Amino acid sequence: MKTIAMIPARMGSKRIEKKNIRILNGKPLISYVIEAAIEANCFDEIYINSESEVFKDIAETYKIKFYKRPEELSNDDKTNDHFTEDFLTNIECDTLIQLLPTSPFITKKEIVDFTNKMLTGEYDTLISVNNQQIESLYDGSPINFDNKKITPPSQSLKPVQTYACSLMGWNKDNYISNMNKYKAGYHGGDGKKGYFTLKGFSTIDIDNEEDFQLAEITAKHLKSKDKFPVYYYRKGEVFDSDRLRVLLEDGVTSNINMDDCNKEVVSIDEIIKNNPKDEFWSHTLVNSKSNCATLIAQMPGEGNRLHYHSDWDEWWYIIQGQWEWFVDGETMIVKKGDMVFIERDKRHKITAVGDGQSIRLAVNREDINHIYPPDGEN
Repeated sequence: MKTIAMIPARMGSKRIEKKNIRILNGKPLISYVIEAAIEANCFDEIYINSESEVFKDIAETYKIKFYKRPEELSNDDKTNDHFTEDFLTNIECDTLIQLLPTSPFITKKEIVDFTNKMLTGEYDTLISVNNQQIESLYDGSPINFDNKKITPPSQSLKPVQTYACSLMGWNKDNYISNMNKYKAGYHGGDGKKGYFTLKGFSTIDIDNEEDFQLAEITAKHLKSKDKFPVYYYRKGEVFDSDRLRVLLEDGVTSNINMDDCNKEVVSIDEIIKNNPKDEFWSHTLVNSKSNCATLIAQMPGEGNRLHYHSDWDEWWYIIQGQWEWFVDGETMIVKKGDMVFIERDKRHKITAVGDGQSIRLAVNREDINHIYPPDGEN
């Protein structure tokens, strides 16, 4: 029994230009399913099926196979039914598993589980689906609820299954038979059909620009392996991501260069020389998409309020003077030349101490939340 994987990828997509080779978080969209299919290690062969030689280069890079479909099978009036029939007519196999490159977050485990179900269940067609447990309509009529009765709890609704399309499986002989009989094979026609439920990130399918932007955010999140911490509303706790307002409420009312920054070269010594020596001020050096760096000068007793960040680690370099750092109940004194690193979720409060002006370089990101606990809470 020969089981092969086919990744269909035409170049002429209309809603998103060349979407299959568009870069998603550092690599072409199609590479995500290729890598997952290779890692699954459950196929005798893996093919990219396309009219474009660009995908032949990609296939060679990954050491998989390339099938060049006829140009006419990449026109808008041709569907999956047609190019799959062409592929099965020309490529030897018993079972075909299709993986769509527009579903980049399919995992190797899902591919393995899907393929095992297809083979052990002896299905002629296996379709990946989403379970939508919500009131649903078709052509304006209720499907899984009665609109003349009180609305039921959502968890008691019968799920409606919609195609995920990310994974499809066909028995070759059955597919060809259905194409000969019905001129259609994609949905299974005659034969034993089964369904495989996908959930979570694997259900993200890229059809339009908004989908691609969502996928970009998801890809960055999955690559970082960060998990969003769980927080709940607490009376008196304040969230503030407005950098200027944070500085003003910390008492730094002279804030210089907040917009005219990101110079290729600046002299910190000159900036300090040209600013007051006996009062507070801030001067922004960098404010890019990835980070923000600001010089903050304060006098003894001045500083910021107790706070923490839920989604960002922060660090500072001490340019001048001394600072008292209060971090999660512990106090330390830092001085010129020291660097301070504070992990996310650690409560910290910074106060200038000693004689004269103290200056620190604060490095974080403009849009991070400063979370202030209720008054009196340390």
